[in-house]
Amino acid sequence: MRLRGKTAVITGGASGFGAGIAAKFAAEGASVWIADINEALAAEVSAEIGGRFSVTDVSDDESVGVLIEAVYADLSRIDIFVNNAGIGHLPEALDALSEAEFDRLFAVNAKSVFLTSRHVVPRMRADGGGTILNIASTAGVSPRPNLTWYNASKGWMITATRSMAVELAPSRIRVNALNPVAGETPLLSTFMGEDTPQARQRFLATIPLGRFSTPEDLGNAACFLCSDEASMITGVCLEVDGGRCI
Repeated sequence: MRLRGKTAVITGGASGFGAGIAAKFAAEGASVWIADINEALAAEVSAEIGGRFSVTDVSDDESVGVLIEAVYADLSRIDIFVNNAGIGHLPEALDALSEAEFDRLFAVNAKSVFLTSRHVVPRMRADGGGTILNIASTAGVSPRPNLTWYNASKGWMITATRSMAVELAPSRIRVNALNPVAGETPLLSTFMGEDTPQARQRFLATIPLGRFSTPEDLGNAACFLCSDEASMITGVCLEVDGGRCI
C-alpha cells in the first residue's frame, strides 16, 4: 500500500501501459482517475480498479481544464499526475509523413504535457508539492529509422522532464520519466509496421532480455518513482527496456 491516501490522474489510462499503471496504483492504495479519449474503455478499466474516469482530449486546453476541475471538485487534490497518453505513426521516411500527422503527433505527445502542466502545476504548488511522471520512450534515447518524428517527440519529452524537474524542485514537485521499449500495447504494430511473428522476432532480437515491455513492468516502475520511497529522485528518465539502450 505504498500509495495509500494519494490521488493519481493517468492520461491514456484506459489501455496499454496506462492501464497497467492505473491497476498498480489502485492496488497500492491510490485513488485513481483515468483520463482517456475512449469512453468505453475508460469506463471499463475504472470499474475494474474501483476508480473514476473522464473523457479527455489531452491535446485540447479546454478539455484538460475540465478534467482538472472535475478531479479537484471530487477529490480535492492531485498528488500524482501521469502524462501517459501518446500516439505513434507507421514507419515512414521523414520527408513522407504528412503535415497533419506531424501536427497530431506533437499535439498528443508534446503539447499535452505543456497543457497539463499549465493546469496542474499551480495546484500542486498551492498544495505543497506533488509528483509528475512522463511516459517517454527508448525512441527518444536510441532512435530507429523511419520513425524520426515520433523519436523526436519522445526526445522532447525527455528534455522537458529534466527541465521541469530543475524548475519545480523548489516547489517540492518531483518530475521523472519512464522510457519503455515497445510492448504489448495498441501501439506495437505502428512501431513494427506489421504485427507478424517474423516482425516480432526481428524486434525482439534487439532486446537483450528477449521480451517486450508489459503494462505490469511499467506499473511497477511508475509505482516506485511516484511513491515516497523515491522522495530524493527527480529528473530521472528510467529505461524499462530489457537492455535495449545499452
